[in-house]
Amino acid sequence: MTTVEITRFRVPAERADALLAARPAMLHDFQTDRAGFLGARLVRLTTDEWLDIVFWASPEDFAESRRRGGDRPGIQKFFSLIEAVISVEEGTTTSMDLP
Repeated sequence: MTTVEITRFRVPAERADALLAARPAMLHDFQTDRAGFLGARLVRLTTDEWLDIVFWASPEDFAESRRRGGDRPGIQKFFSLIEAVISVEEGTTTSMDLP
């Protein structure tokens, strides 16, 4: 099974382009510095709400990533554009169809 992190957050519409521009560096930091990171999908729900679906090899990998927060430049830049985190949930999937 794969651990899935589902985060819903708000970004003002005028920051959307900056958020998308910051995404590749954030993903690069996750790929090179976070054990168990398998991939992610970003979904725009409304003008200012987004859903980030992140796949982890284990719940422990997800927990360690949460503990570390935005400790890398690319991650910090992406996080800094978020106005508010609405919710964070954790689940599992048996599907290996990752992004």
